[in-house]
Parts: sequence; structure tokens; C-alpha cells
Amino acid sequence: MTDAPILKLQGVTKTFPGVIANDNVSFAVGEGEIHALLGENGAGKSTLVKMIYGVQKPDSGEMTFRGKPYAPARPFDARAEGVGMVFQHFSLFETLTVHENIALGLSKAEAARGDLRRRIIDVSAAYGLKVDPARLVGTLSVGERQRVEIVRCLLTGPKLLIMDEPTSVLTPQEVGVLFQTLRRLASEGCSILYISHKLEEIRSLCDRATVLRGGRVVGSCDPGQETTRSLAEMMIGATLNTPRREPVEPGAIRLQVAELSLTSDEQFGVDLENVSFNVRAGEILGVAGVAGNGQTELMEALIGERTLRFPRQIQLDGVPIGHEGPKARRSRGMCFAPEERLGHASVPGMSLWENTLLSAGASNDLAPGGIISIANASRFAGEIVGALNVKTASVRSAARSLSGGNLQKFIMGREILQNPKVLIASQPTWGVDAGAAAAIHRVLLELAKSGAAVLIISQDLDELFTISTRISVIAGGHLFASQPTEELTVETLGLAMGGRSKEIRAAREAAHV
Repeated sequence: MTDAPILKLQGVTKTFPGVIANDNVSFAVGEGEIHALLGENGAGKSTLVKMIYGVQKPDSGEMTFRGKPYAPARPFDARAEGVGMVFQHFSLFETLTVHENIALGLSKAEAARGDLRRRIIDVSAAYGLKVDPARLVGTLSVGERQRVEIVRCLLTGPKLLIMDEPTSVLTPQEVGVLFQTLRRLASEGCSILYISHKLEEIRSLCDRATVLRGGRVVGSCDPGQETTRSLAEMMIGATLNTPRREPVEPGAIRLQVAELSLTSDEQFGVDLENVSFNVRAGEILGVAGVAGNGQTELMEALIGERTLRFPRQIQLDGVPIGHEGPKARRSRGMCFAPEERLGHASVPGMSLWENTLLSAGASNDLAPGGIISIANASRFAGEIVGALNVKTASVRSAARSLSGGNLQKFIMGREILQNPKVLIASQPTWGVDAGAAAAIHRVLLELAKSGAAVLIISQDLDELFTISTRISVIAGGHLFASQPTEELTVETLGLAMGGRSKEIRAAREAAHV
């Protein structure tokens, strides 16, 4: 790493109607430096990197890149200057090959330079990111898809690579490979601007960190000299209250799933095979797994979006419900929060109070006699905002106006505050900051303590170790037997999450003995 900055921002400001996303932001990234951008949800990180990558334009302020004025009007201009970005949500077409996807992401000149297939193989091998240009993207694991995105960036020869939550879908072993690649890139002079809510990763990987709060820079530090708690408190500007899981004496079985097999509706989906488990009152069962291993299919079956031929395959308090849809299951005391925040768990254009009606209309008397009560719905929305500290101008604000983390808190609060008998949540703290995650974990633990059965599907192993009574792993559509959290390690879970074929085959054979 050199002292000379490759990227420098001076007084950058960006406003939206009623919101100052970035307020007079100034910081610099050194050449060959791995620089973290930290901040709680709504701090302005996403807006800032979108301006650096040319997706948005600043209202005022200046940027320089490699010593020259820098003002990209679009991502194409940013890439031409040597800035690459790997987004949290991949932009790949499943029905196209790796080669075709990479070609689509390059300019005509870049794609035509030499034998692209050979270049993909050479670059991926050089950086330990092995990919096969002929493979269909739909047949790749999530970790392999991320490699495709990174290789596509590397083919443009970036001088600055922006990484947005790059490890949220990786196993611990895949994270290790990614970090080796990033450290090698940095040693070769490529700068990395790294965004993540996983503070232990920031401490391990990054040379320096800039901290944003409320759209402003509030400090910088050497992450290696900080603790995860001190980094979190720097971000939120307050003391972090981390919830603790207390020993529980499980009660009666509330949710039972027996020999559930299900064929996926999606071309590249994963079939469930003989899935069986139960969750008792007072328990939180964690299901770990890399995305694309059957979590979507399991969630659809559990919440009634896919009904079953045999009702007894899913039972709530001993009552068969496998044939019932979501509304009927909610009426029996189930609540659920799907992974996709916008479009599945909420309607983007509807206000927060209107979004309460989607799942809590009947249970919380929000529409007595079939007539919507704006007062009751607004009151309930206000309770959610207060309980989870959701940052919003008003309960009349549209769901899409909230940051991802704040919308996630609202959705989780909407389900938890209904006091369900059974709560099923997929990725409950995906993309939220440490303070927001702690708030969600606290209410989940309180819900379980009150006698509910809680099932959490998550890729975040830290989260599962924090709140789960037992943890199971889903891989290749097979659910491994759960074990008490105290008997597990991150390493053993990571290996199981990798879904190695021999391990899965052995587990399936054992299950049929």
C-alpha cells in the first residue's frame, strides 16, 4: 500500500426529497489499500458507492481518481476509468453460459480482445477463482456465481474494486478463498473499497475504515486495532446491547415436519428429499446453508405457498396443515417473514401502515368487519417502529423509501408483534447493521421465551450461533440432523454447508437405513 490516494472525495453531498443521503463527505482510498466503508443502515454507504460507480451523480463536491477529476455519468464510464464493482445481488442470466454472461458485461472492445474463453480460464486460475466458461450459470453454486462476477471485473483490469456485502452468501471456506484473492489484488496495486456488516471480517481484512453515520463521516480507524464491539458502537454512536441466549427447557412440539419431499418449480431449483424435523415451544431452530440448496423450496412448503398432497407432513400443535395455504396457516397462529423484502414481504409503493394489513389484518383487528381501520393500522405500525427503532419519517412513508435494514426491522417486527405460536423467518438480519441485528435478535429471543417455536433459515453463522437452541444444515435439498449449538463449530458447519456430494450421499443412505 502506498500513501498516494487513488480515489479522493471532497465535500460530496447528495440529497433526495426530504433526505440528505450524503452530507459533505470527504475521505480517500490509498493505492493498494483495502478500505472499509462502515455505517449502520441508512448511513449513506450505498448512495456513496453508486456515485463512485456512476449510477448516481453528486449534487455538489468533487471526486478525483488517480489524480484527475472524476465524474462518471454511467457505470460504463467508471469501468473505462478502471473502477469495477461486484454488487450484493448478482446480475447474471441463469440460462446463459459463464462465457456469455461475462461477454455481456464487457464493452465490445474488451470482449473482442483476444480469445475471451482463454482469458477467462487464465484469469480465474491466476487468482484461485476457478470457473468453467462453458457451464450454464444456473448450474453453479452461489459461491461460483460470485467468482464469475469477480472474474468479469478482473478482465477489465480494475484499479479500484468495490465489493458490496461480498460474503453474505458464502461458506466460511469460500470466504477464506475470497480473502486470499482480495489480498493478492491489493498486493498488486489494486485498491479495494469493501462494504460489509460482518465486523470480524473487517478487522481481519481491511487496512483502514471510514465510518458514516447519518450521511456524514464521523471517524476513521485501523480496524485491526478495534474490537467488533467498538466498531459497532462507532457506527451507531451508542452502547451496543448484545442479547444473550439463555438456557431453555423446551416445551411441547409446536411445528413438526415429517418425510417432506418436494420437486422444485424452478428450472435450476433444488428438490427437497425426505426432510424431517420438529421445533418445540421455547426453541429457536437454526437452518444453515448456502443459498440455492433448497431453502426457497422449504420456505414455500412451510408457509403454504406450495401445498402438499399429504396434510400430515406439516403439523402445527398436532393439527395437519400441509394442505392449507398461507392465510389459513396464519389464522392458526403461524407468522412468517420471507427473504425478499420488497415485493414478497412488503409492497414497495404502499405505506408502512398499509403494509401491516398484508399479514396482521385479522390477528390485530386492523380491519374489523372487513373495513380497514386506518387508525388501528397506523397505531400498530407505530408500535413496530417504536419497538424495533425503525428509522422512518412517518408510518405513512412508502416501504421503498426505507433503507434495506430499516425495512427488514419493520417486516420482522410486524410478524413478531403478532405473538405467533410459530414464527418462520428466512434471512432475518440480511444486510442489517450490528445495532439492528441485535434489536431483531432480542425480540426473537423474547418471542421464544414466551413459548413460541421459532425457525430461522440463515446463511449468517454468527447469527445462528447467537440465537439458536439447535442448528441443522440444508445442502442439496437434504436436511442434516440438528445438533445443540454448544456442540458445533463454525468450521464443521461450513464443511456441511459446502454440500459435498459424498457427505450428502452418505447422509441420505444413513437416513434410509
